[in-house]
Amino acid sequence: MDQVNEVRHPPAFAPDSLVLNRKLPLWYQVSQSLRASILGRPQDASSRLPTEEKLAVHYGVSVLTMRQALKELEEEGLISRHRRRGTFIEPRARRVSPVRLLGSVDAIVAQQSGERTTVLGHGPAPVPGELAEFFPDCAEVACYRRLRFDGTGGEPTNWAENAVRPEIADRIDVADLERWPMTKVLRDAVGVRISRITDTVEARLADPATAGLLQVPLLSPILHYTGVTYDDEGRVVDVARIHYRGDRFSFSVTVDAH
Repeated sequence: MDQVNEVRHPPAFAPDSLVLNRKLPLWYQVSQSLRASILGRPQDASSRLPTEEKLAVHYGVSVLTMRQALKELEEEGLISRHRRRGTFIEPRARRVSPVRLLGSVDAIVAQQSGERTTVLGHGPAPVPGELAEFFPDCAEVACYRRLRFDGTGGEPTNWAENAVRPEIADRIDVADLERWPMTKVLRDAVGVRISRITDTVEARLADPATAGLLQVPLLSPILHYTGVTYDDEGRVVDVARIHYRGDRFSFSVTVDAH
């Protein structure tokens, strides 16, 4: 009997779920959630997105809102849209990744997402002196160190340090951190009810450790991000310190005056 070779198709692209915040523009929330899904998708996932209609149903928005969200991602260079063929993830997305914040958790997830993440190490450690104000009732925290790349075999774009409350860290699957940012893991995998995240972004010069990890010259410009995540009881559950290559990221803030 002749053998028939099975044709293997890549798994379909599946966008993450989204809880809409009616105080923020819907198109913006959808674009940021979809952006995070694209950047965090499995390497072997299909590059073709579902139709506008299917995405609109998935997110619970109108087709017009969905179209506006897709336009945002197209202008960023993350997707391309072809009449009659569909919408596809760009294999060579624009190298400069803008950080646009309007205050949603999904914006933070999109900001922190990368195409490939390596966990450098994790484990308990004494609370760092500079973070003591955030963990006044903890003798130690769980520390996670991760390095993100722009794709398989690509160059590093940023590295992250997270300090997490020990009782929360006990419920974290480290494998999830190789696919998703810590914010998404805490909210969607662990079930933390996040009430707010306070962000600080400042310019710094690369120290020896950062220069080595990001493969840049010593004292190169770095965007240093600090994100403090609070649960619905007002406790700090995570402090993220992320070091972005200055030549790969820009930072902008949109203020909605309406």
